Amino acid sequence: MTTAPNTLAPSEATLDWCRQLIAHPSVSMTPNMALIEEVKAYLEPLGYDCLVVRDDSNTKANLYATIGPKVDGGVILSGHSDVVPTEGQNWASDPYTIDIRDDRLYGRGSCDMKGFLACLLAKAETFKNADLRVPIHLAFTYDEEVGCLGVPSLVEAINNLPHKPAMCIVGEPTEMKVITQHKGKYSARAHFTGRSGHSSLPGEGVNAVEFASQFVVFLRQLGRTCRDEGPHDDDFVPNHTTFHSGVINGGTQLNIIPQNCFVDFEFRNLPNHDRMELKGQIFDYLDNTLIPEMRENYDDVGVEIEVVSDMPGLATGNDEEVTKLVMALTGANTTGKVSFGTEAGVFSAMGDIPTVVCGPGNIEQAHKPDEFIELDQLGRCELFLDKLINALVK
Repeated sequence: MTTAPNTLAPSEATLDWCRQLIAHPSVSMTPNMALIEEVKAYLEPLGYDCLVVRDDSNTKANLYATIGPKVDGGVILSGHSDVVPTEGQNWASDPYTIDIRDDRLYGRGSCDMKGFLACLLAKAETFKNADLRVPIHLAFTYDEEVGCLGVPSLVEAINNLPHKPAMCIVGEPTEMKVITQHKGKYSARAHFTGRSGHSSLPGEGVNAVEFASQFVVFLRQLGRTCRDEGPHDDDFVPNHTTFHSGVINGGTQLNIIPQNCFVDFEFRNLPNHDRMELKGQIFDYLDNTLIPEMRENYDDVGVEIEVVSDMPGLATGNDEEVTKLVMALTGANTTGKVSFGTEAGVFSAMGDIPTVVCGPGNIEQAHKPDEFIELDQLGRCELFLDKLINALVK
């Protein structure tokens, strides 16, 4: 392996772990147990205490592996094991076999975020051999890409452990920059149930597509209000809470009044924008305006909301110990904010664990065909972990 001048080469151990992790096609909503069991089988003989938190189907799990003294404090280093699908994407190489060329490592999940997990595993023995004064916890989660569905059960399990970690670093791709704030996300499917009939007699039925369309317009108006009236934060792009309707599906054919229509929608809120207030506006409109209008003639029509994800935003202060530590380790003078969501908000909100986001790679490479991570980014992540160890030893 060769690298360009002035770049930091990753270790062979990190490259080996990239190869092993990327070989697991751990697409969201599919089993990840093979990956979790492989990692657990490596860490346990090193002396890590491994807690596996399985889902109800027993086919997916989080892994929480701890090394060091059994005391309060210490650092969680966390990343998700799932990746987005490759179907429909044109790859130049096998997405589940790493391909190193032009100082880049290609493969699904290389950037988001198996590169970070590989760095953790490459340093696992170094963590074990260090004379730590506080523990290091390695967290591997599932189903992050579909709404952070796995991490809540992990945080709940951590809350019930006898020793509480002091902080958390989520290694999403930030080019090793320190991110202290990100937006939250609420996504859901609205199922509009109307009453079918012949299209020549529209008054005899309830048109689910038309009422769903009214709802889409209402969401658009909410988004415009947030854009125009705020709150605003110019460190985010865009600088306001956003609403989005992404999928609408209803009806069977033109001469039939549609009985069903589905709308998939979301909002992404600034971390200081009250999520309960935003959800309240949506349900108030449905319960007090739209559904009563639908039920003018029939009682067996209405709207059901199926929540897909409800991810809190992140707002960690620059005065928090985790922020100051990660800034010192990276040499950063400033912190940043991003509009995409991460599991950091869940660790912070559910676990009351001060959390920042800092990891190798660029988010612009995530989810694309020929996803890659710069080798230099992996090297910089390893250097960061070495500095972290030095900060945690006695």
